[in-house]
Amino acid sequence: MIGDRVQQARKAAGLSLRALAEKAGVSAMAISKYENNQSIPSSGVLLALAQALGVRTEYFFRRVEVELENVNHREHETLPEKEERKVLADVKEQLERWMTLEEVLPSPWGTKFVLPKELHLKVSSYDTIEDVAIVMRNHWDLGLGPIPDLIDTLETYGIKVLITRYDGHKHFNGLSARLKGDPVVVVGQSWTGDRQRFTLAHELGHLVLHGRLSKDLDEEKACHRFAGAFLVPKPKVLSSLGEKRTWLEPRELHLLKQEWGLSMQAWSFRAKELSVTSQQVNRRIWSQYMRSWKAAKREPGEQYQAEQPRLFTQSVYRALAEDLISESKASELLGQSLSEFHANRNMESPDDMADW
Repeated sequence: MIGDRVQQARKAAGLSLRALAEKAGVSAMAISKYENNQSIPSSGVLLALAQALGVRTEYFFRRVEVELENVNHREHETLPEKEERKVLADVKEQLERWMTLEEVLPSPWGTKFVLPKELHLKVSSYDTIEDVAIVMRNHWDLGLGPIPDLIDTLETYGIKVLITRYDGHKHFNGLSARLKGDPVVVVGQSWTGDRQRFTLAHELGHLVLHGRLSKDLDEEKACHRFAGAFLVPKPKVLSSLGEKRTWLEPRELHLLKQEWGLSMQAWSFRAKELSVTSQQVNRRIWSQYMRSWKAAKREPGEQYQAEQPRLFTQSVYRALAEDLISESKASELLGQSLSEFHANRNMESPDDMADW
């Protein structure tokens, strides 16, 4: 059991046997024996491994096991296999903490994810997806306006959202899976908020559209269309841009990005797919400024702030307040040292801590 935990933590940290051995001060052969359950590390070695891997020693004794189902990477062909293993190991470790917490919570977290009964049984065209996105919004009582916090919305309605520290050298473009039937969506820690939100909406599109598309429709393209339509519904695109345009100003697109959390590039695509701009106009826009943005891997102006999941941390503190877990367990679930946890629990700033 401990061997499996050592191996998972090593993969999650992106370390080879030799690299972990050097950090922990033991031989690579010893690490191999631990991972294959041929030898049991002493308490001193466990402490050294925990420090090298950035985990608490309690991690090695956690008995919850995670089996992900229907793992789907968005545009995963560019993600090297080694980086994929790191992402999956990190995701499993986070989900283990969720499952450990759920064992002690008095009631299930959030609402069970369910699809609206009004959804089309068959989606025969990309244009139909505009209506599907509005049906989904109505199902969650979101109206047609901007969604201020998409992660909070998804968590409220039964989707576990995880942030991974690994981005596969910028090649990781999102992941969705199922855990005991419940949907899980993963995005990268270093992403801008607009990219993060588009990926979250794209993965929601997979949950909504899978099995409903006509054979002549590509699911990735369909989920791209759904993401844009879910974040900015068609009526709002038309009211914001007008029915027909011969040009779109960069500053205009930037202001819309800050209001809706949809990138400037995605706004130009929304204009094209809804025939607000023609193919010719879109090519001019791309040639004049969007090509350079893509090359720079950054849109101009202030970036849209990334969102953070809150439900897990909130649930840990709830369990602590109701004496369902100890301080030590709470800090282990949050991946924090006891001193760091105490500071966070007491809402102490770094300056406050320096005064002690």
